[in-house]
Amino acid sequence: MSWDLVNPFTIDLKVAAEDIDGLGHANNAAYVTWMERCAWRHSQSLGLDLTMYRSLDRAMAVLRHEIDYLASAYEGEELQVGTWIVASDHRLKMTRQFQLVRPADATTLLRAQTTFVCIELSSGKPKRMPKEFVDGYGPAVIEPYPLQL
Repeated sequence: MSWDLVNPFTIDLKVAAEDIDGLGHANNAAYVTWMERCAWRHSQSLGLDLTMYRSLDRAMAVLRHEIDYLASAYEGEELQVGTWIVASDHRLKMTRQFQLVRPADATTLLRAQTTFVCIELSSGKPKRMPKEFVDGYGPAVIEPYPLQL
């Protein structure tokens, strides 16, 4: 597999019938869902799950998506989503890079970057990352990075 950066956190998925839109290919919203699933599983692997978020009254919420849709996915295809944490100020913001690949022909279907901001769950307002976020996400950050959107 030709990943844009080294050592991605990856998940495997299969394009389901409900992912297909009226044009006969996976809807762009499905791609975003797959990115979110990959990001959550990566966070969980770092010890940061919903239980931890709730106990800390903090979460990393999407501030901005930048997505390049490069090729279509079709029902039944097996895909892989890779993610990397490519930047963090260890205070409020963190950025992930994503790549969606179809292993059957090594085609990259999507490249994306998502900026997250730390919020207080109880108020929805931006709040500084707790130590647990810095300690959990920090070692996974790849800095500096080449942006390849």
